[in-house]
Amino acid sequence: MNRHVLGQLTSALMRMCVAVTIVAVLLAPASPASAARPDVRQTLLRYARDTWASFVAMTDPDSGLPADRLGIDGSRSVQTSTTNIGAYMWSTVVAEKLGIISHQETVDRLSRTLSTLERMERYWPGGQYYNWYDHRTGEKLTVWPDTGEPLTPILSSVDNGWLATGLHVVSNTVPEVASRARAIYLSMDFGFYYRPEVNRIAFYYAPSTGESPCCYDTIVSESRIASYIGIAKGEIPQKEYFGAWRTFPDSCDWSWQETRPVGFYRTYYGVRVFEGAYEYAGMRIVPSWGGSMFEALMPALFVPEERWGTHSWRINHPLTVRAQIYHGLHEAQYGYWGFSPANKPEGGYMAYGVDGIGMDPGGYPSNNDYTLIDHGFPGCPGREPQPDPRPSAYTNGVVTPHAVFLALRWAPEEAMQNLANLERDFDIYTRWGFRDSVNVDTGVVSPYYLSLDQGMIMAAIGNALGHDMLRKAFATTEFKQRVKPVIAVETFNASPRP
Repeated sequence: MNRHVLGQLTSALMRMCVAVTIVAVLLAPASPASAARPDVRQTLLRYARDTWASFVAMTDPDSGLPADRLGIDGSRSVQTSTTNIGAYMWSTVVAEKLGIISHQETVDRLSRTLSTLERMERYWPGGQYYNWYDHRTGEKLTVWPDTGEPLTPILSSVDNGWLATGLHVVSNTVPEVASRARAIYLSMDFGFYYRPEVNRIAFYYAPSTGESPCCYDTIVSESRIASYIGIAKGEIPQKEYFGAWRTFPDSCDWSWQETRPVGFYRTYYGVRVFEGAYEYAGMRIVPSWGGSMFEALMPALFVPEERWGTHSWRINHPLTVRAQIYHGLHEAQYGYWGFSPANKPEGGYMAYGVDGIGMDPGGYPSNNDYTLIDHGFPGCPGREPQPDPRPSAYTNGVVTPHAVFLALRWAPEEAMQNLANLERDFDIYTRWGFRDSVNVDTGVVSPYYLSLDQGMIMAAIGNALGHDMLRKAFATTEFKQRVKPVIAVETFNASPRP
């Protein structure tokens, strides 16, 4: 019996208890795994040490900037993004707090990073950074290094949000460089992206063309971090939080959705909100655009959403995790779970997710063969439900380890077992931690480590072993005063039952 088959048989036992554990998990308080068994803590610390080693390998010693991608052979991509830089900064803080590096090394590394950030080209007014730079020099990129194809420099709201997240964490944890990090953080005006006519933030702005597509439309999105920062700094009005859709409306005008939502209308901060949800696997879930883990859970690495939003995120986040587990172990019967955008094992990049909890009519599939669902829009012409695919249709499924780490808070035992199964059954773990993805049908593993995905892993472990260290560093008293009331007032139409 090969390792893959053994892993599927082992995981089949887990499928039997998925439905039983949903309610229990939802009723339990969400907390990091600080009190985990010693063997679990040691395993997480091993993961953290090796994941940090990947950051050491992908970071230029002179510029202090990480590459976007590290190859299994030690090669580094030329380009880096603002998100990658933010991830490196908060990962450095985690590495020190977990005893992996010394405080002096932390100061030295972050000082180099800040020196480069201080001289990198930005766009004024607004103080926003461009999206892509040469990680060796900090120079703005205008062509893709791999191909020489033209690259239009843009200012991304969400990517600048993640850079600001790293800066804010550093400003509250590393006294020697705190003032420098805070100065850059304060100089970044997120009101630059706010579009009052629609009460949302733009995707990006391209200074050379004037292009600025509008807008981030969904609340279950990584873009929440930019909104939170803008609200906390007083640059974006609090009502902006309610400008995004929970789901699109329950109307035939929106019948292109793959699922007909159920919900009700409520008004918050003067904004009328459709509190919609999708029914999936016996649950009601507020979906993300693509049904991926990072859209839903990455902001919660830094903001205690489930504590502040007891009638919204406290219910929805565990449901997102349960939906991912259900899809991987039951609906698709991969034997493993965890679906999020990642490097494609066979090459390239692909947005993976659970289609049933995504709003995108094209879908984020969980597999390379793009198996999707269409529950239709009953009552609307031409939108009759289509039969759900059988498990056998989900061929070439791709699991992404960083997505599993994002579930640590809400399903710690299941997450640790899933990671152990992946490490046991595939050649996915090396001296630099987990490689980015694996095709669980063929066993083909990505030859790369992505700095963003490694940063999510470091953040999840840091919170688990360090008593929510990154949340405490980010969600300061000032931040809490402006953001918590906004989150606290809302009630999602989410439930562990339909």
